[in-house]
Amino acid sequence: MTDLVINDVVADGGRTAGAPPKARRDLAWLGLLPFLAFLVLFLFIPAISVFRNATNTEAGSFSFSAMREAFTGQNLEAFKFSVKFSAGAAAVGVLFGTLLAYAAATATRPRWLRNLVTAFCGVAANMGGLPLAFAFLSLLGRQGVGTKVLNWAGFDLYGGDFDLGNVTGLIVVYSYFNIPLMLLITLPAIDGLKQSWREACSNLGGTSWTYWRRVGLPVLAPSLLGGFLLLFANSFAAYATARILTDNSKIVPLRIAFFLGGDVSIGEDAVGFSLAAWMIIIMVVCMSLYWVARKRAERWQS
Repeated sequence: MTDLVINDVVADGGRTAGAPPKARRDLAWLGLLPFLAFLVLFLFIPAISVFRNATNTEAGSFSFSAMREAFTGQNLEAFKFSVKFSAGAAAVGVLFGTLLAYAAATATRPRWLRNLVTAFCGVAANMGGLPLAFAFLSLLGRQGVGTKVLNWAGFDLYGGDFDLGNVTGLIVVYSYFNIPLMLLITLPAIDGLKQSWREACSNLGGTSWTYWRRVGLPVLAPSLLGGFLLLFANSFAAYATARILTDNSKIVPLRIAFFLGGDVSIGEDAVGFSLAAWMIIIMVVCMSLYWVARKRAERWQS
């Protein structure tokens, strides 16, 4: 009987009974057409239009003057402010998100704790805009509940230069969704750390510090770097929350809305398109580096 089955497989060209026909496999890519159409209509075409408007003058000639102007004056200050608070928010998210992910991954009791943490993080990582801004204004605004409690305890939150619209305040607000997002990113990488690696390090005389310095952190480094880049891009491009907490001149997305919202003279809209073009370039660089980091991290997770 075994010989007959083998002969049938050989006569069939080596295909097994459960393998899909070649014609069906060749048509499988058609399922990606809606996704590809979405990318073309809502990503590539708008991006091409942004770059075209950023490099065209009123006379219709090609020029980089608007691209250069996008890095001068208040526009340059907006880029500096955006990079500063985005990097700070990403750093805070990486630090506390990684620690929280490690605690969730290593907690054995109660068993439902990890599911509860990941479920909450899945919701919090996608929360933003007006509800998040209102929540923090109600909690840490000048008349917020948390601010009054701190005042009652003898700590004046606004005694210094703290404000929800400055760098420190935005870092605090953006940490609400950056920390949960970092947990979701890092948790699979921490799960990939094998117990046998720690045991081998211990058998060779290594301490816990040796394990993390020689094994744990090098393995997690691509995921941590990729998470930082993703959180940076996420904070840099956020609009709705910052729109409620800051004015029109502080961050790049608000500057773009200012130039393209009809509040400027004719011809200055090219500067708005240039700001958007530079944002696209920064996003592409961040996401490309994130993709490279994720590819390196996947080697340890496979």
